[in-house]
Amino acid sequence: LQTVDNCATFAGALCEGVVEGRLMPVVLDVVQDRSWRVRWSAASKFERLCAALGSTITNGKLCPAYVALLQDVEAEVRAAAGFNVVAVAGLMELSTVLSQLLPCVQQLTLDASEHVRTALASGINDLAPILGREHTIEQLIPLLLNLLRDSSSEVRLNIIAKLDAIHRVIGVERLSQSLLPAIIDLAEDHKWRVRMAIIEHIPLLAQQLGASSRKREPALSRARA
Repeated sequence: LQTVDNCATFAGALCEGVVEGRLMPVVLDVVQDRSWRVRWSAASKFERLCAALGSTITNGKLCPAYVALLQDVEAEVRAAAGFNVVAVAGLMELSTVLSQLLPCVQQLTLDASEHVRTALASGINDLAPILGREHTIEQLIPLLLNLLRDSSSEVRLNIIAKLDAIHRVIGVERLSQSLLPAIIDLAEDHKWRVRMAIIEHIPLLAQQLGASSRKREPALSRARA
């Protein structure tokens, strides 16, 4: 359970050749360990490992290991990996994120485990600054729309709570066009906790969406009523 922490610490004291020759086999063994708790530990601390081992190793040998954790047979492991996907993606090259991580993230938005989807939704919005405007619009927004319509109210709430990360990248107009219809649906959601969350976020949503959207869409006002 402590192997990832130990490897990260040793990586800071050893030369690159020793890290690749002695530490990497240990790391790869941990990711494939028979115990799901060991794999969960690796998924939970993968960001620290990437930071310690450096960009070259992270984008090379570590990326497939992380993909394996995102696709693990145990929901707890997938949830831990999904929860940390933004932190890990921030240490990888954009091309690696687009080709290796995003397909896994797309799979997790449809995961059978509500726990996994909730963990992913808690931070997925923060991928926007990493992806940039074009890739956010083309690839991230469709995933957010799926999560906004998720059967779990907690998943939907997690997306609503961090819309500001999307707003800063794609702008008010695009946010209004892409996500506002789904937000309006949530204002009339059958779960009262979701409606209450919309009410609580109305000031933030109004600020992000702008005056024109507030005039155009009365459903947010109906939610408060």
